[in-house]
Amino acid sequence: MKVRGCVCGLVLLLTAPLGAGERLSLRVSPSVSFAPANLVVRAMVEAHPDNRSMAIVAESADFYRASEIQLDGEQAARTTMFEFRSLPSGFYEVRATVFDQNGLPRARAVSQVQVVESATAR
Repeated sequence: MKVRGCVCGLVLLLTAPLGAGERLSLRVSPSVSFAPANLVVRAMVEAHPDNRSMAIVAESADFYRASEIQLDGEQAARTTMFEFRSLPSGFYEVRATVFDQNGLPRARAVSQVQVVESATAR
């Protein structure tokens, strides 16, 4: 029961809209899936003239995949979707980082997901 409450609280925290002063929010789904998995990543970015690029990384002990897009400051879309296809099994840290015009990080968000080896792959 205690674990269920913690999981529900974590889900609410990760799916809440950007709050006051929050520069970047990240939502990854599904949080648990079977390999090979397709992950959908939604990054919500606060409008700011210094936002110039965003990198999304999915990394486990044995696998790494990344994608980067340019942002047009305050004119950039508030929500950006990425899709990582055919990820092998593992515990993944999914990171989003927004960079300024000098390549320095402005904001960072992290989420954890698990890709379970399917029974048919054994």
